[in-house]
Amino acid sequence: MTKTFLIAGAAGGLGRQLVELALRAGNNVLAADLVPEAVPTPAGHGDRLRVCAVDVTSGDAARAAVQSALGEFGGLDVLVNSVGQRIVGSIEDMPEDEFHRSMEINFFGAVNMVRAALPVMRKQRSGRIVNVSTIGGRRAQPGLAAYQSAKWALGGFTEILARELEPVGVHATLIEPGGIRTPWATAPIPMPALHDEYDATVANFVRTYNDNPDVQRGDPAKMAQVILRLVEEPRPPVRLLLGSDAAWLAPLIAQARAGEDDAWREVTLSTDLDGLADFAATPVAQLVRP
Repeated sequence: MTKTFLIAGAAGGLGRQLVELALRAGNNVLAADLVPEAVPTPAGHGDRLRVCAVDVTSGDAARAAVQSALGEFGGLDVLVNSVGQRIVGSIEDMPEDEFHRSMEINFFGAVNMVRAALPVMRKQRSGRIVNVSTIGGRRAQPGLAAYQSAKWALGGFTEILARELEPVGVHATLIEPGGIRTPWATAPIPMPALHDEYDATVANFVRTYNDNPDVQRGDPAKMAQVILRLVEEPRPPVRLLLGSDAAWLAPLIAQARAGEDDAWREVTLSTDLDGLADFAATPVAQLVRP
């Protein structure tokens, strides 16, 4: 069945591939980007492709994009948030406005688009939301504090979103790719201005990342194909890792965090009020358990 996609970040590597594959599969696509002239417009798809400008940091612009999808195609079935901006620098040295701007684009941009789409999907009691994150949303890479902090937030937001929408018939999934072979990802990172003390952490990351083919292993066309599959799945995952690097890193990150939790468990348990029942046996525990 033909679906209507709204793809934010349609000019980027993954977004561009998704536009082309969604059209090839017979779907309608509203391709939205801050630079709409950079969006691909493959021939032969007639009235099934529309392009619009959107600044995802604006709630009004996000709502206008959703209204454009409704006006052009009469509905909205799939929202894909594939907008991203990567800036590198130490937490201390990064200009305050750049840090804030990164959070606005990488986190609040997706929030704005989701909030704009929800009234439509809630009323029709169907829809799919795909937020594109990164395995970096689980990591803690020196130099990427602004970018990865936003992606950490996007992960939590998407998990809560999925739980809120469960009774409504709308599904939300967080895509967590490893490195992707796109022009955005492969572009050299300029060495930021840093205090000398951050040479071994932030500057070393930049030196290791640049010109390293093992950093960008993922095929954006294959990842776009996975997204097309996800929007057809009756029970899609809330989180989905993409890429062998992501699959390798995720359990190591989880194990390291669990190990630290276990090492400090005695201290953790010592801070409860005296005389309380085991928390796991309380009704509250059943309410908040994953």
